[in-house]
Amino acid sequence: MRPRTRLAGVGTALPGDPVGNTALAQRLGISPEWVEAFIGTRSRHFALDLASGAVRWSLEDLCTDAADRALADAGADPEDVGFLVLATATPDALMPTTAALVADRLGIDQVPAYQLQSGCSGAVQALALACSLLSAQGPGGKPLGLVIGGDVCSKHLDLAQDFRELPPAQLVNYVLFGDGAGAVALSGEPGAGRQARLAAADHWLSGLGRAPGQRVEWFGAADLHTGRPAVTEDYKAVERQVPVMAREVLDTLLATLGWPPESLGHVLPPQLSGRMTERIARTLRQGLEWEEVSCVAETGNNGNALVFCQLQRLLPRLGAQGRAVGIAIESSKWIKAGFAVEATT
Repeated sequence: MRPRTRLAGVGTALPGDPVGNTALAQRLGISPEWVEAFIGTRSRHFALDLASGAVRWSLEDLCTDAADRALADAGADPEDVGFLVLATATPDALMPTTAALVADRLGIDQVPAYQLQSGCSGAVQALALACSLLSAQGPGGKPLGLVIGGDVCSKHLDLAQDFRELPPAQLVNYVLFGDGAGAVALSGEPGAGRQARLAAADHWLSGLGRAPGQRVEWFGAADLHTGRPAVTEDYKAVERQVPVMAREVLDTLLATLGWPPESLGHVLPPQLSGRMTERIARTLRQGLEWEEVSCVAETGNNGNALVFCQLQRLLPRLGAQGRAVGIAIESSKWIKAGFAVEATT
């Protein structure tokens, strides 16, 4: 896909103060040195209170705040929005959709509101869908599409247990993830918004014959007490496969766009953890001089919010002739996703 979609505005929302490794390790009864050495993430934000377990922010709250900020950054109002697409792996409820609730909070009505349930690749899937919707829009349509991504991962984590007894495949989830939301306002109109456009946005299933790398359960009355963990992560499979898949995405986007590798000024690598992202960036660099745009070491892995947190950091740095490629890999069933951003005049 070769969209000509302008980035009109971007906004993010992170709940509360950052939680550092020392505070988190004390709560879990583990070593902060283990967190730093194995994960490499320095802080993260949680929508619940670690001491009491009380929920302070819902996904709806965070997505509404991020969308408000994106519209303000675009100098736009809710009535300018022609559709809304929200990507999440952790909706507040099965019904109603978080997308519909956020639209209501924003004052958006009588337009399509889509919700995509996916992990880290969902934000890019939402961008691709939004580009298609904008390109198909007839004359007289509303000028903006609103794309939102967010996750509240902490609600799946049981704080009332002995963490010293957990195997690494479960313990890693308590230090890897964070909560948050992000949003962009997109426009198909020339000259609208920031001086940057989406040059590509696409995703590919890549899990044929591969065991899932992550599983997140949705417990109901029928299986709440089966003893299965809410979240499991095959971190070793992630370490093996994600760097290779990320390279495939980068090569595919560059070939599709006809961009020479040396023309890239920035790369937004998959945001899995501080340590893993460093490893992926080394795999991608191959002697090139682009600047890495990462946030996961400060925000934690907050799923569908990550792409928007990266975009918010990228846009002030892009420059007049800048080009950037962003990559997201979802390990649940191995979905590759990527997008490209180019400065405009």
